[in-house]
Amino acid sequence: MTLPSPLDALAGGLVVSCQAYPGEPMRNPETMAQVAQSARIGGAVGIRAQGLADIALIRERVDLPLIGLWKAGDADVFITPTLRHAMSVHAAGADIVALDGTRRARPDGLSLAETIRRLKAETGAIVMADAGSLDDALAAIDAGADCVGTTLAGYTPDRPRSPGPDLELIGWMADALEIPVIAEGRIHTPAHAAEAIAAGAFAVVVGTAITHPASVTRWFVDAVHG
Repeated sequence: MTLPSPLDALAGGLVVSCQAYPGEPMRNPETMAQVAQSARIGGAVGIRAQGLADIALIRERVDLPLIGLWKAGDADVFITPTLRHAMSVHAAGADIVALDGTRRARPDGLSLAETIRRLKAETGAIVMADAGSLDDALAAIDAGADCVGTTLAGYTPDRPRSPGPDLELIGWMADALEIPVIAEGRIHTPAHAAEAIAAGAFAVVVGTAITHPASVTRWFVDAVHG
């Protein structure tokens, strides 16, 4: 399997997703860039970031492979939902463009295959398909994706939402696919990350447990209160 070099650099490592939810104090490109810099110091092999300003500033500050996306709209498909969004994410500095890789209809009317074909033809971008099931992943491969993430497992009707990572799906994908499978979603502990790699993941993306203080604080508050 021949891999594009930014993707190859992620093999066996931890990618830190540096994102803040709308309305939060940390929803600021400078803050997210600082979080990304700290993740690099800690040994991350890549960064995942949302929004053009965040992507651009992290690209300037951090010399790691950068997975970029743009969350837009209130439809089911909101992770880099259109070709226009994907082109903009690449132009902002992302090495790998992450987009919704499910089989659902996209807001601009293009198929996933047409979106990926045109994106690659015009930019040469590496594409990560955020999937919710094995069928999504297989369709994403046919559409031309370079790697597949389990990002949307449990967030579409195809899979139940497990409390931790969907290890069963990671294993199925790793066995069935000839492209890298990137584990993402509800990886809340170092043990979860190790289990994802053991299940066959090419790399692991962790966001909330590292970069979302409100959620981590809530976990501890809930534990203290029993």
